[in-house]
Amino acid sequence: MKMKPYYFCIFLLLGCQVPSLLHAQDITGIWRGHFRGNEGLERLTVYDDRYKIEVQIAQTRDIFKGVTYSYKNAAFYGKAEASGTVNPKTKKVVLRELKILEVRMSGGDVCVMTCFLQYSRLGEDEFLQGTYTSTSTHDSLSGCGNGSIFLHKVATSDFHKESFLDKKEKELHAAETVHAPVKKPETVKKNPATKSVAKSSKPYKVPPGPKPLPIPEKKSISVVPEQMQVHSDSTLHIDNKSMPVLLPYVISSRSNELVREITVNNTDVNLNIYDDGAIDNDTVSVYYDNKLIVSKARISDVAVKATIHVEPSGQLHRLVMVADNLGDIPPNTSLLVVRDGEKKYEVRIVSNEQKNAVITFRYKKIE
Repeated sequence: MKMKPYYFCIFLLLGCQVPSLLHAQDITGIWRGHFRGNEGLERLTVYDDRYKIEVQIAQTRDIFKGVTYSYKNAAFYGKAEASGTVNPKTKKVVLRELKILEVRMSGGDVCVMTCFLQYSRLGEDEFLQGTYTSTSTHDSLSGCGNGSIFLHKVATSDFHKESFLDKKEKELHAAETVHAPVKKPETVKKNPATKSVAKSSKPYKVPPGPKPLPIPEKKSISVVPEQMQVHSDSTLHIDNKSMPVLLPYVISSRSNELVREITVNNTDVNLNIYDDGAIDNDTVSVYYDNKLIVSKARISDVAVKATIHVEPSGQLHRLVMVADNLGDIPPNTSLLVVRDGEKKYEVRIVSNEQKNAVITFRYKKIE
């Protein structure tokens, strides 16, 4: 029987746009999340096969050093030394493990991963997410499968902060302090023609004068456009057909970011929604063409299911994923699996109480 492989990490992080005070691109810090094999999605209702992962990185100009931690309960734990480079023009990052430092496992093969990730920012939160491929440490030609990975920048480590990272953060803090702009004290220019007036201890009294006349009260008048007026005797009515469509408040009051455009070949499409991070009581609502189809559903490793109808006329339909709360571990992370007949699309979504995620659907007949 083939033993299930365990993983260390070699990262190739693509498309990063990591802002920094001192560099155009800097990923110094602690990143924590999870990864899972592609085949694991179909088994989520049986057991959760996600591995946890933490990466610590200290960057200097376009090179950096780091460590990776991969772990899953008491079954597996591994730590590896890593290093890499950053290309500020292409915003690509390469991170490779150099040396395995620690490992504890009950059996199986140790595998290393090459990951392709995209940097994104949501408010104060920063993320790296994407896919990976893996190979065995015993045979570089032997593959261990592929899957998805999600990382969130955090302030503290689940283990301990490495000395190289602590040193680098102190250097960055010191550099920020030195380069911080010095605020000059405001100077008050004196007019030489102005003579100083001695202050009197006696209060100044306003001389009596005529009282101002009262301002007449204004009555508000509401004006209704002529095309929206329907007259019947002396009563004024509003023609509802002329009224604009009102957006739900959670859509109109937040920013709405387009995440994915999907063209489908079936008019009825099935949606499965999972929690893509730790199962931490995230709840979501889903609007389809501004109509509520999922209301405050708690997402987990068991799918929340819905079906949408895509008009064959080719019109554009809009699905909006709304975070009702952020769970125990912000932000709200979800995985939307779209099934269009035999085709399957996976959309990983990060949202908060200020930003919604938008996915558009359009029907196209198979020629």
